[in-house]
Amino acid sequence: MANHKHIAHDLLAQAHPGPLAASIFVDKVLHKPLHLRPTSPDRTSQDARAKRRIQRLRKKEKAQRRQKVKPLSAKEKRDSGIYEISDAAKKYEIYVPLHRMWVGYMWEILGMREDERAFVTGNSAGSKLASADYHGAEVTVVRSRCVGMVGLAGIVVRDTKFTFQIITKKNEVKTIPKRYTIFRFEIPQPESTQRLNEEEVARAKTKDIPAHLVFELHGSQFENRAPDRATKKFKQRHTNDL
Repeated sequence: MANHKHIAHDLLAQAHPGPLAASIFVDKVLHKPLHLRPTSPDRTSQDARAKRRIQRLRKKEKAQRRQKVKPLSAKEKRDSGIYEISDAAKKYEIYVPLHRMWVGYMWEILGMREDERAFVTGNSAGSKLASADYHGAEVTVVRSRCVGMVGLAGIVVRDTKFTFQIITKKNEVKTIPKRYTIFRFEIPQPESTQRLNEEEVARAKTKDIPAHLVFELHGSQFENRAPDRATKKFKQRHTNDL
């Protein structure tokens, strides 16, 4: 071991006696265990792969954002006039089939069968009427703080959050605010007078048997859009705002 030339042994020999330096050299240098770990992936290549993947995802998201149509703002909708009814569409006869569809829709939600007359009250059908859609309903203004609107009648062509837009039989489009206004609408009975016998027809004419179901709608309690109204729970309350 004395003839072994190693820089570590020479340094140890300068600091310790010969036998002690030789012992330290053998234990700490020659026989020192070398701990090796399993081969691991190259960090550099792994980071580069992750960067390329992130770049691909960002590029894909950017392409999707380009393809996605941006919705119009409220100002753009007003400027474009997409909700305006054209002059050619301002005809009462055009919306009569819509009213017939609405009557069938009301028969369905009220559970009225087409082969018999129905008895419907506000308590039994109030929640259904409160959440119904009134596009196509034929309404009449019976009370309002604006006296000039009392008596207006027509088919609802647009049901917004704060207004009913109707078209009258004179082919005029009127916008009526819901607040402080009471609307009346009628739902005809499924059974037509053609299927009644003569006695029942006579009684219907004397109004012993109502030919239509008549309801009144307080517009102040319907200040929401039709889709929002479908999921909204209404409570009966006294209103004295008129």
